[in-house]
Amino acid sequence: MSIIAESLGRIKPSVTIAVTTKAAELKAAGRDVIGLGAGEPDFDTPDNIKDAAIRAITEGKTKYTAVDGIPELKKAICAKFKRDNNLDYEPSQISVGTGGKQIIYNALIATLNPGDEVLIPAPYWVSYPDMVLLGGGEPVFVPTTAASKFKMKAEDLEAAITPKTKWLIFNSPSNPSGAGYSYNELKALTDVLLRHPQVWILTDDMYEHLVYGEFKFATPAEVEPKLYDRTLTMNGVSKSYAMTGWRIGYGAGPVELIKAMAKVQSQSTSNPCSISQYAAVEALNGPQDFIAERAKVFEERRDLVVSMLNQASGLSCPTPEGAFYVYPSCAGCIGKKTPEGTVISNDFDFVSALLETEGVAVVHGEAFGLSPHFRVSYATSTEALTEACGRIQRFCASLI
Repeated sequence: MSIIAESLGRIKPSVTIAVTTKAAELKAAGRDVIGLGAGEPDFDTPDNIKDAAIRAITEGKTKYTAVDGIPELKKAICAKFKRDNNLDYEPSQISVGTGGKQIIYNALIATLNPGDEVLIPAPYWVSYPDMVLLGGGEPVFVPTTAASKFKMKAEDLEAAITPKTKWLIFNSPSNPSGAGYSYNELKALTDVLLRHPQVWILTDDMYEHLVYGEFKFATPAEVEPKLYDRTLTMNGVSKSYAMTGWRIGYGAGPVELIKAMAKVQSQSTSNPCSISQYAAVEALNGPQDFIAERAKVFEERRDLVVSMLNQASGLSCPTPEGAFYVYPSCAGCIGKKTPEGTVISNDFDFVSALLETEGVAVVHGEAFGLSPHFRVSYATSTEALTEACGRIQRFCASLI
């Protein structure tokens, strides 16, 4: 009899973390590797946020806190939702977790019963389906296409809903595609959801402030207030504030759901790091102007990467509305061989050969539920991106 639970056989480790680990191992072995696999800003956490954390330490704010967040942070989150999204929440409707991932996990564990279905547009963040499976539910994928700019259409959503559908997990701008839904595109989806009152919406807004050009961010509960009572709006400080390692995410929703999530958290991690919580208060309440400045840098990097990848033989790269990823198709490389004779049969073969030959680490599209594609994170320096995209061009040109 195995010591390992059968439920773990239903899931796999995070592929994006595995790619980052592999790249680090190759670097440690002396290889010249450029890692474009991690979804982590290369900017540092702003000094005012660091200073708030230091003050929290010197003032002795290092003890246990309330399970799902200190009052000061819940108040700051309520103010953020009002300021940025025109959504009114009370502190009793706020849950603070150890990163956005825990907020999603808590919600699914607290609500799913065997046989419940969770709709997930593909391509999707790698953790969504596995968290659904751990919660005892069944992930149901709604495929999109490059032609639709990787956005789910209203008719696709309508066709996927069944009496067993309990949640729709919705991510805009998207990881891995960067696709952002406009207000009108969201309204078409929320009109569908109004017709199916058994479906709850879990919206992942982590890349809210990383949007480009004329694109305007909107979130489902803002677009359709009638969905307010069955929406969990999740966000966090990791991407916009360059605080990935601080591990603070938060969600807002109906009190009954928030209480259930706190119950789960009370028996897993208990409170998030107290110091990180006080830092997050400063992040949300303090100066916000640097966010737009950094987003402008990301936009310039996006344009560089899209341009260079579209010049690579066999690749096609749409221009995303937000986040810091692109999701190019490598369909034009499938069936070709490397000079060493390795056949590129799928996107996993493509990224494996790219890493081995040119030392560029990206993530294959199968991990995100849509092939033949791969994800490139441009959350690194312009110099590194220019070199990496040049290597990708050289690799594609070498295929025969």
